[in-house]
Amino acid sequence: MNTDNFLQQLREQGFKLTGKRRAIVDILLEQDRYITAKELIKKLRDLYPSISVDTVYRNLNLLKEEKIVEESEFGEGGSRFRIRCSSQHHHHFVCLSCGRTEPLLECPMGLVDMVPKGFDVVSHRFEVHGYCSQCKK
Repeated sequence: MNTDNFLQQLREQGFKLTGKRRAIVDILLEQDRYITAKELIKKLRDLYPSISVDTVYRNLNLLKEEKIVEESEFGEGGSRFRIRCSSQHHHHFVCLSCGRTEPLLECPMGLVDMVPKGFDVVSHRFEVHGYCSQCKK
């Protein structure tokens, strides 16, 4: 997908298509991996020197709510963000060092038979964290 496809989703929900939102989506598409908000802000400041941290987080939260951006917790490293990589249900292997992802080809949810009686699962998330072959060296 390209930037315009993602921004069209926002337009259809009644949100403005600002230059800063376009830049955030462009950067996340270009990176094609999980990055920290700090990395994103540094890249955005090349285009918008006075962009505030609040503006970046506000836009990241909006893009998350609209399912354009995914967020993952990296333990002590905090949250990292990436553009949603697919509309199809899938999970990831995630490199803790560089943030790159590889899809997990099958959903492990079918293996889970521990769901409590009467509990309705409406969503789930599964990630395997480790180090990719490049970072392991």
